[in-house]
Amino acid sequence: MNIKLRLTLMSFFQFFVWGAWLLSIGTYCEGKGWTIQEFGAIFSTLAIASLFMPALTGIIADKWINAEKLYGILHILYGAILFYVPKVNDPGTLYYVILAAMICYMPTISLSNAISYTILKNKGYDVVKVFPPIRVFGTIGFIAAMWTTNLTHSGANSTQFLIAAVAAILLGIYSFTLPKCPPPRSISKEASIIEQLGLQAFKLFANYKMALFFIFSLLLGAALQLTNMYGDQFLNGFRSEPEYTDSFVVKYSLIILSISQMSETLFILTIPFFLRRFGIKKVMLFSMLAWVLRFGLFAYGDPSLAGTALIILSCIVYGMAFDFFNISGSLFVETNTDPAIRSSAQGLFMMMTNGIGAWLGSIISSWAIGKYFQLPGGGNDWHNIWLTFAVYALVLAVLFTVMFRHKHDPNKLRSIHH
Repeated sequence: MNIKLRLTLMSFFQFFVWGAWLLSIGTYCEGKGWTIQEFGAIFSTLAIASLFMPALTGIIADKWINAEKLYGILHILYGAILFYVPKVNDPGTLYYVILAAMICYMPTISLSNAISYTILKNKGYDVVKVFPPIRVFGTIGFIAAMWTTNLTHSGANSTQFLIAAVAAILLGIYSFTLPKCPPPRSISKEASIIEQLGLQAFKLFANYKMALFFIFSLLLGAALQLTNMYGDQFLNGFRSEPEYTDSFVVKYSLIILSISQMSETLFILTIPFFLRRFGIKKVMLFSMLAWVLRFGLFAYGDPSLAGTALIILSCIVYGMAFDFFNISGSLFVETNTDPAIRSSAQGLFMMMTNGIGAWLGSIISSWAIGKYFQLPGGGNDWHNIWLTFAVYALVLAVLFTVMFRHKHDPNKLRSIHH
């Protein structure tokens, strides 16, 4: 099988095994009568795992174990843990079960990038040109999982976790057949303890530009999962309004939300052009402004004809908001770090975005919604919740424009595959 096709298959299932439950776990928890703070704690486990696991597994892949083998082991463990979820009936226990699953899953995102980069470069491909179309199928996998969950009516029950579990174990087994990605082992025995442990990636914070890049990655990371976290609850909340109870938006909320991922598939393909034409600073700024629109349009959306149009437009904007930050940020790390620490650096990038940033976003947002945005008759004031998130993204965009200094060099991106 063609190597690009094989990596495409890996990318598809990498996100299928997450998409099957990520957007619907809020509805699942709400259906069990758990509070938004309890749900917020459970959702924050993906961020807690990202605080240390991507960086740690990146170091292991840089130093000791073939990346594709480590990737396979983690997916098999992740699938095994998800099989246990249907047996859990209290939020406290589910917190630890999902945390264990996330400890296994979260590092596989950066590992999949590192595996793809390594294999493509070894085969002589231009990573900037070839990787985005491969990554597109990760998004398609996420969409396929959401549709599977919605059409099998699994969004409110534990079947969603079983769907993910089976796919994860199959992916883990498949990964052992990929071309070998051995550790670089480029560090001598006389190296310092920092180098021996593969912690050089953390030295990137000593570089002002890289440190600022990681700080803004953290701050924007706080917003990256908010619509995933609350989107399905937001749309399902209209079920309580008689005129919207049987609306398409409510009945097929996950399919509506999957338009966001469909948009991703289009915007991923534009990244090589935008990155070379405008550079990392402008591409990341476009992302922040897109987040302002993503949240702002949600604030005025509802299941009416006009309101549905706003929700769909918000979902279309999501592609630019999410991709322009995540994919171009990953490529920025790839072009600004030493080859010996790239897996570690990719793990560090994931730690800042899906780790510290997402944890802060999950905990602070669920606390704020519970304290300031509860409606007297029950439910949440989603209009003002989304507007608050939009203002946050706008403030970030202004600060980023003023503070982040980066000279765009198209030739640096063109040489990534050498």
